[in-house]
Amino acid sequence: MDIVIRHALPSDAAVIAAGVKALTDEIMTKTGALHFDVDAVKIENDCRNFLKSGRYVVYLAQAAGAQCAGFATLCESHALYAGGSFGIIQEFYVEPQFRSAGLGRRLLDAVVAHGRRLGWKRLEMCTPPLPEFDRTLEFYRHNGFEITGGPKMKRLL
Repeated sequence: MDIVIRHALPSDAAVIAAGVKALTDEIMTKTGALHFDVDAVKIENDCRNFLKSGRYVVYLAQAAGAQCAGFATLCESHALYAGGSFGIIQEFYVEPQFRSAGLGRRLLDAVVAHGRRLGWKRLEMCTPPLPEFDRTLEFYRHNGFEITGGPKMKRLL
């Protein structure tokens, strides 16, 4: 199946929101915990606004018939420890029927090329360090990522 990877537009927000919902649902199903409170309408509106602002980039993998096969979302950050500007992969998802066919690698290649064009020093991302996600961790390791720290933490404001 021919899949095109392209920059998402604000008009793609509904497709991306559905993908984020599928991603968070899969994480919650695998872990048996309610980690996310997903409001699909809010995600769609936020995605549209983030894309319009230019502070958020989405690479969308589109199969025949405009079907979303996967996506990667990015934003830029800055840190002294990282040597300057770097990218954060916020969400990364490949629909189950498109997995193990090289699409994830192609999405990562698009992300890496994007970061290099912007002069980023590195890419960072978080993945759950749980046995349910060992295959995910191995995918990222196979594609040049390495584990660099401890658990992700958050504080709601």
